[in-house]
Amino acid sequence: MRLEKKSPCKVNLILNILGQRADGFHELETVMQPVNLCDELTFERAGTGLQLTCSHPELPTDATNLVHRAATSFFAATKISDGVKIHLQKNLPLAGGIGGGSANAAVTFSALNELFGKPLPLAKLHELAAALGSDVPFFLYDQPALATGRGEKVRTLENFPALQGKAFFLVHPGFGISTPWSYQNLARFPKAKNGTPGRAEKLVSALQSNAWPAIADGIYNSLEAPAFDKFPVLALYQEFLREQGALVALMSGSGSTTFAIAENLAAADALAEKFKARFGNNGWTATVAI
Repeated sequence: MRLEKKSPCKVNLILNILGQRADGFHELETVMQPVNLCDELTFERAGTGLQLTCSHPELPTDATNLVHRAATSFFAATKISDGVKIHLQKNLPLAGGIGGGSANAAVTFSALNELFGKPLPLAKLHELAAALGSDVPFFLYDQPALATGRGEKVRTLENFPALQGKAFFLVHPGFGISTPWSYQNLARFPKAKNGTPGRAEKLVSALQSNAWPAIADGIYNSLEAPAFDKFPVLALYQEFLREQGALVALMSGSGSTTFAIAENLAAADALAEKFKARFGNNGWTATVAI
């Protein structure tokens, strides 16, 4: 039996850090929106053990890979000893803040559960996903969500009326930003590290009621503080995109991907052309309807 699965990414419409916890993680609130730009994974029952291959030469296929770790976790939880071959076609940029690796892991949990007759309920998959990474549980659900805790507590939401008919333009500048580096350097920005609770709920209300002035005011990312300090070009990207008509522009996650929301796909495509004319073609860009 062979399964082929799409592995989408996400953007954070808000990422509000609320302070550091006793366990070393950071308390946060975030609103995540699925984005239909995808890696691709294939799964096949074969032989013995785990065989993982990947199209991207810079991505390891050993136990440091999130797909490998998810598969190992699944087999440990189910006591299944059958072999599986997994191939990851990596289309999304690495270290982009759009959850590519986390999505790969979540898709691996779901696909293996399907491949082996669904031995685990969704609640158990969520538990395994949360143990693997803060963003991983979100990708078990194909809809927007409000996440709290360190990101592992996921409350799914209906599609936002404010985003109906809109489109994303995304740009990755060709360099990544390490998530641990972002959180370590957040300490230099106390206001960003200790945000005001409740901002995510306010943004959800604005998105649900199609209140664009409030949406534009509400989008926010605490991790822009260290990112912009080290990579000021990311702030220039946002300024340019707003000047060219983007409804909003924000860095996703720990970066380095910047996204803009446009009125429609044609407007997003126009933004992309203007962006390339101004900044060149060195990075990765994409447009996609929401």
